[in-house]
Amino acid sequence: MSSNQYALLRQRRFLPFFLTQSLGAFNDNVYRQAIIGMLFWLGVSSADKALYANLAPALFILPYFLFSALAGQIAERTEKATLIRITTAMEIAIMSLAAFGFATTNMAVLLVALFLTGVQSTLFGPVKYSMLPAVLQPRELTGGNGLVEMGTALSILLGMVAGGSVFAIAGDHGPWVAGGAVVALAISGHLVSRAIPPAGAGMPELRINWNPIPESLAVLRLARRQLAVRNAVLGVSWFWFVGTVMTSQLPAYAEVNLGGSATLYIFALALFSIGTGTGSMLCERLSARTVEIGLVPLGAFGMSAFMLDLYVARPGEALVSGLDVAGFLAQDGSWRIVMDLVGIGLFTGLFVVPLFALIQSRTPKAEMSRVFAGLNIQNSGFIVAAALLGLAAQRVLGWTIPQVFLALAVANTLVAVWIFTIVPEFLMRFLSWVLVRTLYRLRARGIDHIPEEGPALVVCNHVSYMDALILAASIPRPVRFVMYYRIFDIPVMRWIFRTAKAIPIAGAREDPALMQRAFDEIDAALADGQVVGIFPEGRLTADGDIAAFKSGVEKILARAAQAGRPVPVVPMALRGMWASMWSRRDSRFGRMRVPRRFRARVAVVADAPVDGASVDAAMLEARVRTLRGDAA
Repeated sequence: MSSNQYALLRQRRFLPFFLTQSLGAFNDNVYRQAIIGMLFWLGVSSADKALYANLAPALFILPYFLFSALAGQIAERTEKATLIRITTAMEIAIMSLAAFGFATTNMAVLLVALFLTGVQSTLFGPVKYSMLPAVLQPRELTGGNGLVEMGTALSILLGMVAGGSVFAIAGDHGPWVAGGAVVALAISGHLVSRAIPPAGAGMPELRINWNPIPESLAVLRLARRQLAVRNAVLGVSWFWFVGTVMTSQLPAYAEVNLGGSATLYIFALALFSIGTGTGSMLCERLSARTVEIGLVPLGAFGMSAFMLDLYVARPGEALVSGLDVAGFLAQDGSWRIVMDLVGIGLFTGLFVVPLFALIQSRTPKAEMSRVFAGLNIQNSGFIVAAALLGLAAQRVLGWTIPQVFLALAVANTLVAVWIFTIVPEFLMRFLSWVLVRTLYRLRARGIDHIPEEGPALVVCNHVSYMDALILAASIPRPVRFVMYYRIFDIPVMRWIFRTAKAIPIAGAREDPALMQRAFDEIDAALADGQVVGIFPEGRLTADGDIAAFKSGVEKILARAAQAGRPVPVVPMALRGMWASMWSRRDSRFGRMRVPRRFRARVAVVADAPVDGASVDAAMLEARVRTLRGDAA
């Protein structure tokens, strides 16, 4: 497994796919901007330019409504690398048609090619994101998605700049240069795609339903089946809504409100794109290489804060016009606007990357492509709605562009609160992420031993009141922790534990009924293929040493084995927690725990799974002692 996300760029399982995706996004935008450049070069009327401006997005987005369901089924049934090569070969044919359209300056041919480009993108969409969990480990998903989002954002930006410059630089040779460029890029993308290693098919036996309407409804239902996935899909669609509103307003905003020329619009778009790429790349580091959905609330509220400040920074029209980038930067308050645009993009990256990783980690691989097909259908609806609402806000309600940004900030906050109210797991993970990252410097090792799917029992030493949160922040899959009911009932923490579906337990003498309910719930969770975490010592250590493991772990394993479903056990150890906050090392102030070292260095170490049918409590205790070593 890669030590960090950048190492993926040196590996064949990821690099050819990353380059293919980036080249495709770059070529799409070169093509679309080159058409605009040709219209200016030809000197067509404003009416014709307006017709293209409205028709082109519709032609590109229409295939997502028509063919996404079919694309999802094809991606589910076909070997992924093969399908990517098929779609890149299609791109060569489509761009050859586009080159003919450029050479003959035939707008009808170019629009047909644009529609076919939308068809090709629709076929590529489901395999684009279902490819990553097929070739990456769970702890690499956030970093891999961050790289893809960064590459896509920069490719779109560079493609727009390159495509918009073709006719300005090439002049009368522009049609031939544009046509040759898009064909050359398509060929390059196909050649690179041939290096992508086989990644298998999600469900090769799937029977394709060719009727688009019922199948579209079916994939939308599939994307909504799990609550967390459903709302992650909603969050990704909202990301496209916000991005569409922002980017569609930037050309007029740069001219009217910033007093800029055409180059200033590209500069504003570059700031937004660079921010998005930076936020996407930060996700892995901030999440400690887990699927950390706690970043989603941070991203949502950060977006709102910077959009609100963008309104405050320049609520009215500029007093000057025709400014280039240097002229704009020399104006008072310009750097505040620069920071706002970068900040919006940065927090957008923090918002969307964990959502993609969550969908990939929580969706069965046999359904992955169809779920992303449903996501693409919903995304298309949100993009169209964003375009129409943005137009209506200005043309019907008479709002200025800064007022549109203000309304978007308010709407983004309300949508975020609504999503986090429906799925409190997002907010719970945010609070636990803040606690863990504030109090500790966490390092994890051997976490890949956690099975990617299916049941598993995690056993670990018990040092502090924060142990469950530390482990949850380290393990990429959701964990149902079994904890002593008095810890479960700690104020504030109780809400976090309950939202995380922790299982409270008591001793047989304290509350035998609660103990029995706990064992029943543990068994049901394991039968459902979930990960359950227990602390077999049964209590916090009072001296920093590991106490003898109690027999409850044996009862859990025996019950599963008797039911014919033995469970793998993953030994884990916490290191460095004894000297950290909320252990029992410092008790001079009663219940108040004083840390000897703020932001203590702590580590989580995992070992290979062992067969639950062949271990006992003493064996597991010995494994955990070995893992912890002397780093109590």
